[in-house]
Amino acid sequence: MIILIDQDGVLADFEHAFLAAWRERHPGIAPVAYEDRKSFNLLEDYPPELRGKAEAIYTAPGFIRGLPPVPGAIEAFKELLALGMDLRICTAPLRQYENCVAEKFQWVERHLGRAATERIVMTRDKTLVRGDILIDDKPGIEGAVAQPSWRHIVYDAPYNRHIADRPRMVWADWRNVLAGQLYAADA
Repeated sequence: MIILIDQDGVLADFEHAFLAAWRERHPGIAPVAYEDRKSFNLLEDYPPELRGKAEAIYTAPGFIRGLPPVPGAIEAFKELLALGMDLRICTAPLRQYENCVAEKFQWVERHLGRAATERIVMTRDKTLVRGDILIDDKPGIEGAVAQPSWRHIVYDAPYNRHIADRPRMVWADWRNVLAGQLYAADA
């Protein structure tokens, strides 16, 4: 079984790192609280006059490389590998990719080891990637392939809670969710 796992928001804690950086850089301006996020695209949750400040944070050198892991993600990744799953980190680079691409590799090496960098699939169109399951916090994944080979498991976040037609998970319950998907695939 090939399990594709998104990096930002699923393995790497983009959201909370962004909030910490915002508070440090702009102490007089309250950020949009994580639980108040409505859009997958962070900039859409900010008024136009603050979008430049927000973008400057997550495109800054070192931001992606320095993201902390999502709690439980590293342990789950290693356990899934030990169970014999074929894991791929299926991640999309930012449109401003100058720092992002190399730092995504550096993050994986730092937290999962150098060998795990060979598991990275970096693409703006995840529908083109073959797999059985995609774990991703993006609520709607569209691209060139109308019916991708994978089933989408939504990694829970405030901006995707309106999605009710797909399984959802967090790392605390990955065993139950993936067991249900494995059972469904065998039926």
